[in-house]
Amino acid sequence: MGTNQFSGLLDQADVTRADSLAREIFSDIANKWALLIIEALGERTLRFSELRGEVDGISHKMLTQNLRMLERNGLLERTVHPTVPPRVEYTLTEPGQALRVTIDGMCDWTHRYIGHIEQARDTFEAGRP
Repeated sequence: MGTNQFSGLLDQADVTRADSLAREIFSDIANKWALLIIEALGERTLRFSELRGEVDGISHKMLTQNLRMLERNGLLERTVHPTVPPRVEYTLTEPGQALRVTIDGMCDWTHRYIGHIEQARDTFEAGRP
């Protein structure tokens, strides 16, 4: 897999290679917390406490880890305002917004097929000893 914007070695964009950068990026962003954080931010700028309120069930530690990872990957921008106490805000970058389109598609898919998946799970569990 490659993109028109990719400027590095083609091997690094190949998600089928265990040692590729693409696989590392997939691993980073393909977790429930990262996806939920990106969805929560949307087109807004939020503070840490606001984000924690938007992402039900996330711990302080997991939010911190995922925000750092998303910032490291260039998907969100962290702005520290020089106030006492410091005010820190998070907003999606252009690549983060582009990823959000994919996440929105996944959310739409989930809404469309949740009944089917629930029924399949019930059927599967009913057939197990």
